[in-house]
Amino acid sequence: MNRPIAYPLTVYYDASCPLCATEMHALRERDDSGRLELVDCSAADFDDAGLLASGVNRDKLMTLIHARDAYGRWLIGPDCFAAVYAAAGLKRPAALWSNPRVQPLWKRLYPWIARNRQRLSRLGAHRLLARIIPKP
Repeated sequence: MNRPIAYPLTVYYDASCPLCATEMHALRERDDSGRLELVDCSAADFDDAGLLASGVNRDKLMTLIHARDAYGRWLIGPDCFAAVYAAAGLKRPAALWSNPRVQPLWKRLYPWIARNRQRLSRLGAHRLLARIIPKP
């Protein structure tokens, strides 16, 4: 039996990426309950030593978005987004990220987005995303 997500949810994201930073900061702004803790894994002083025992290192964090719940469970890519959007009170986007019918698409599309996130940011995707995520 799967236990529900235990908060707080620690989200490891690339703050050097405008697309990533815009999305995570907009979602944290909506998080009235303090469920989200953001950690910039792109920072020069980021230390992954405490994560290595669980098989996670900075390279993995910078490749795909990761979150760790209070039970110590890792959520990666689409599963992470589903939990983060739910924590921010955005039920419809969370349901879209976790929908079993759409999961195969996310599992193929998200790694491409992650690889091209800086290029997508240069094209203005972060400005579009800022308009899509509703303000609290």
